[in-house]
Amino acid sequence: MAMHSPKNQGHRPMSDINITPMVDVMLVLLVIFIMAAPLMTQSVNVNLPSEKAEQISTDNTPVVLSIDASGQYFIDKAPIAPADLAAVLSTLAQKNAETPIHIRADESISYAKVAHLLTASQQAGLSKVSFLTQGGTGKAADAPK
Repeated sequence: MAMHSPKNQGHRPMSDINITPMVDVMLVLLVIFIMAAPLMTQSVNVNLPSEKAEQISTDNTPVVLSIDASGQYFIDKAPIAPADLAAVLSTLAQKNAETPIHIRADESISYAKVAHLLTASQQAGLSKVSFLTQGGTGKAADAPK
């Protein structure tokens, strides 16, 4: 009868499978397939007809509304009376309601003047309104000199 000593038990073959390398290989294959999948899409070659049609003009040059330190309104450097502002903005909205409006206001102007421009733009139907500011080199009005 053969006896197994504890000294011989350390030389038995391992029966456990190490799955870490297999998981690594599978993850690499997964990444390769994910990256290659868009390249495998097939497109259908179609000869499109050519027609002469007018292109839709999308004039999206922004209109700059300005208020200087004295409270005077300007539209693209042209002075305008506050009473005429609503009519001019309505005309702009009728031409193209997607016209972007840029508001430039002097820092000494009260918020009421800026709110008047915002309200007039909204009532005219112009919804793309943004504010222009000076880059980080401006100094505060009450900074010591």
